[in-house]
Amino acid sequence: MVDLNNIDGLRNAAEQFFFAYRAFTSQPDQLLAQRGLGRVHHRILYFVGRHPKTSVNTLLGILGVSKQALNGPLRQLIASALVSVDLAEHDRRVKQLTLTDAGIALEEELTGIQARHLAAAFSAAGDEAAQGWLKVMAAIPEKV
Repeated sequence: MVDLNNIDGLRNAAEQFFFAYRAFTSQPDQLLAQRGLGRVHHRILYFVGRHPKTSVNTLLGILGVSKQALNGPLRQLIASALVSVDLAEHDRRVKQLTLTDAGIALEEELTGIQARHLAAAFSAAGDEAAQGWLKVMAAIPEKV
């Protein structure tokens, strides 16, 4: 149990979070690096895959980054034929993003690794712990 009144307990929780995140991202990061891509590319692939035909502005909001921060990685994914850009039917000024077949395959491979990682951890921890973890993860962005 984390002692919420003790900075050492909270530091331990932060440390565990760091090590867990490093383990969670290490294998996908290696696969991305082989293609000259990084973690930001995975985030773009993931959210475009989860929200096909999303607009660039919507993606900016989801990722919480500037247009400048998104521009380079997104252009790389488009040039690599992993993401396609189409104009929206309702407004030709709006660019909609969709994963290509190659983008879908890469996103599924990367996220599949992470899903297996989570499944193993949840299985080891038990359902009650997994539900608690989901509550903690949902609360973190609300408190920032």
